[in-house]
Amino acid sequence: MDAEIVSRRLVYDRWTRISEVELRLPNGAVEKRVVDDHGCAAAVLLYDPRRCVALLLRQPRAPVIEMGAAPVLEVVAGRVEGKTGEETARAEAWEEAGVRIRSLEPVGNLWMMPAVSTERIDYFLAAYDASDQVGAGGGAADENECIVPEEVPLRELAAMMAAGTLTDAKTFLLVQALMLRQPGLFV
Repeated sequence: MDAEIVSRRLVYDRWTRISEVELRLPNGAVEKRVVDDHGCAAAVLLYDPRRCVALLLRQPRAPVIEMGAAPVLEVVAGRVEGKTGEETARAEAWEEAGVRIRSLEPVGNLWMMPAVSTERIDYFLAAYDASDQVGAGGGAADENECIVPEEVPLRELAAMMAAGTLTDAKTFLLVQALMLRQPGLFV
């Protein structure tokens, strides 16, 4: 017998939807679980291969502040809401970083926290140069995102990974993907 959800109760419905479900396991036991239906997202690492830098973002994140952790450097990312992952990556790169993306290199479509969340993220790499930085970035004015774009040398990102100070999973994954595909950019 496969596992199956036998009941669902919506607990919260705003920016995310949280449900409590009863899950019948293959052995017949029924257990309560929480499901965060956050929707899917897209994330893109913007990097300049000529200057060997990445364009990352800093923005206030309530859970990070709640935990007393240092601010997080992040790749461009956003929720897929009626668009494809590619369309979302392009729109978010413009909105958050002011960068017009010419081409996207797919990395994968991965579950972030399959134990609790429905979110899957389409991951991309995108090269850019100064001519592609044509907007102000900073996020959507009506969303109070307070995003600050910041160029970081790729060598510094590799050192942060080694030191354990690059703490955003999306960013870590995409920097590692770029390191595997183009190791010469990190020397």
